[in-house]
Amino acid sequence: MKRESIASFQVQGASCRTSNADEFNPLTGRIGPLWQRFAASGLATDMSQVFGVYYDYADRHLAEYSVLAGVKLAEAASEATTPSCVRIPAGDYLVFDCQGAMPAALIAGWGRVWAHFAQPDAPTRAFDHDFERYLALDHAQICIGLSA
Repeated sequence: MKRESIASFQVQGASCRTSNADEFNPLTGRIGPLWQRFAASGLATDMSQVFGVYYDYADRHLAEYSVLAGVKLAEAASEATTPSCVRIPAGDYLVFDCQGAMPAALIAGWGRVWAHFAQPDAPTRAFDHDFERYLALDHAQICIGLSA
């Protein structure tokens, strides 16, 4: 993992509201079907522009949060204000690398995230916006926003 300063950008796509409790049950999970809808949309023409955004946390990771599967908008794109668009704030993020077959590598990566932030000397998570950025079909990074 590494610490990275990331500039603000926008992601547009499809979203849903869920919780970790719902996601641990295959019958109630919403993230898998969200990504299936996104894949069927035809928006993902360039893997390096695909992002999964986690935001609008009700109570950190203990309650509901929103997830958006989408593509990064061009810098010149106007500020979108639709529910299908989220602005990632500029700031410091802790970046966890995930390589291998997806979604298994990503699931293992989230396990590393939770284990890292459970340590007493870990930096404080902002629980504002976290995201996954996809670099290839078998390579993604989980970026966790840190408190200032």
